[in-house]
Amino acid sequence: MAISPSIMTTYGRIDIAFTHGKGSFLFSEDGNRFLDYASGIAVNAFGHCHPKLVEALTEQANKLWHTSNLYRIPEQEVVAEKLVANSCAERVFFCNSGAEATEGAVKVARRYAWANGEKDRTEILCATGAFHGRTLAMLAANDRPLFREGFGPSAQGFTHVEWGNIESLKKLIGRHVAAILVEPVQGEGGARKAPDGYLKLLKDIALENGSLLISDEVQIGMGRSGTLFAYQQEEIEPDIIALAKGLGGGFPVGAVMAKAEVGDAMVPGTHGSTFGGNPLAMRSANAVLDLLLEDGFLQSLRDTIRYFDNKMDELILNDKNNFSVIVRKKGSGMLRGFELNENYTAADFGNIAREKGLLLVGAAENTIRLLPPLNTSKEEINMAFELLNQVILEIKKK
Repeated sequence: MAISPSIMTTYGRIDIAFTHGKGSFLFSEDGNRFLDYASGIAVNAFGHCHPKLVEALTEQANKLWHTSNLYRIPEQEVVAEKLVANSCAERVFFCNSGAEATEGAVKVARRYAWANGEKDRTEILCATGAFHGRTLAMLAANDRPLFREGFGPSAQGFTHVEWGNIESLKKLIGRHVAAILVEPVQGEGGARKAPDGYLKLLKDIALENGSLLISDEVQIGMGRSGTLFAYQQEEIEPDIIALAKGLGGGFPVGAVMAKAEVGDAMVPGTHGSTFGGNPLAMRSANAVLDLLLEDGFLQSLRDTIRYFDNKMDELILNDKNNFSVIVRKKGSGMLRGFELNENYTAADFGNIAREKGLLLVGAAENTIRLLPPLNTSKEEINMAFELLNQVILEIKKK
């Protein structure tokens, strides 16, 4: 069926419509079943229709949906307290999306400098390959011309340094820099994990310069790294954290988290969101946090990640029996990818996988991403890698 012309053509949509989902699987209109290792681009942290999320949303939907932030929202307070109790942050602002979260984080960083009398400290240092969203300001935080073309002048105050290159950053750091904005693992940039020690060096440089460190955990946060937040594996404490995607488990939720003195620079009137932190969103986020913080879950997840990583190694080894499709494995935790030989495209790989019933996501650097639900089983992982092996065998014939 053709896609309706009433829909703006901002997406190159695949002509499949899904009727329902259960766990790690989606079911299409024509009755086919797909193992969903795209997870709505790292959003469906606990797969589809998890009973605890369904229960929470159904119960809240029968009580109250929206009041606006003119009034107290007790459900917000519950989620904020859980985030604070399990992170280095002490203040939380709720929004609806990743782009809102990263843009909000930039506003907080600049406002903090302004509140401390440093009105010229406005620059944000970003990394090449970064993706922080599609608002006009975040287009400037990204460095790919494709995203910016046709949208007029870029927002001022963003400078890019080479990803993973500390010397590149040192040349541009100065008293004009409000914050360094970084993804611990670049998702859209090609499932690229920050080099060992990189985030620690960024934090040290920011601290020495009087700048802040913003950790963009929109895609890798909320357990996808194997810990609740990816920064927790680096023995650092960012000043600001941007969250979204998995936070709502499929319901639109974003958050800006900050240290107390940083967050307290935001006073009434400096920022806002009509829908942000509404009761429905908060009940979903609370259910996700309860699942993530359940005794033993994160430890079990780390065991699953090790199993997944071993399966990646096995697939690469099998691929080398003939000319290789896979160049290398990438990413971390449950944000993984394979960089493909230049003779094969991630688009073709994804198309063949989909024909076999496996949903994946492309990324930069000719990378095909694997983003399983965090509660995927070892049986499902085995199924995914058997399908991946079939994709490799088929693509080699072309």
